[in-house]
Amino acid sequence: MLTKRIIPCLDIKDGKTVKGINFVDLRDAGDPVELAQIYSEQGADELVFLDITATVEKRKTLVELVRRVAQKINIPFTVGGGISSKEDVSALLNAGADKISINSSAVRNPELVNILANEFGSQCVVVAIDSRYVNGEHIVHVKGGREATSIKTIPWAHEVEERGAGEILLTSMDHDGTKNGFAIELTGTLTKSLNIPVIASGGAGNMEHFVEIFKNNDADAALAASIFHFKEIGIPDLKNFLKGKNITTRI
Repeated sequence: MLTKRIIPCLDIKDGKTVKGINFVDLRDAGDPVELAQIYSEQGADELVFLDITATVEKRKTLVELVRRVAQKINIPFTVGGGISSKEDVSALLNAGADKISINSSAVRNPELVNILANEFGSQCVVVAIDSRYVNGEHIVHVKGGREATSIKTIPWAHEVEERGAGEILLTSMDHDGTKNGFAIELTGTLTKSLNIPVIASGGAGNMEHFVEIFKNNDADAALAASIFHFKEIGIPDLKNFLKGKNITTRI
């Protein structure tokens, strides 16, 4: 049985970790460097760092902050926000990132997925998909969820896989921050039809939600933020709980 991954997410705005509900009403959740070190020590499998306003503010990811985080952790580290070129990726990898995550720039220029996969390897390229259910369709959103596109989520996920993406980070905007559980149906549709790993994101509120997304949908990883930031669930406790449900994680 493949090992499932537990991934805390640091959503960064103005150099601070923030968390909201459905991508709005953001509140301060702590210092990203301190949180990163805590999660690494607690046994998180990976860490995701998303500079959530970089694209909207038309600037690059906070490279120096990425460097400070990378120095404090010893787990795989994915960074996203404002990445639109090979040069951006090189800067982040040099600062200590292991993988990069692209969303708006991939939608704007799908060929970027091919370019980055060819240059750095598919294992380095994560395509983030922020999806909201609109008029009976799952629709891709960009610019930190602020802008709807005309692109349907499921065909887009297949396209980026074909272009060389090594992983999909699927965030359900409808579930984000609600703590009512992950988007079971949408995640399951992708995990069953793609050949690359899918990280489920948006909606984790209790330990049972992780059981649901792993057992029923075979998601490769589950990402969460507020339940970890505000100490509602500890990563060691979660992994022990999953073990009791016959779900294998790295202990």
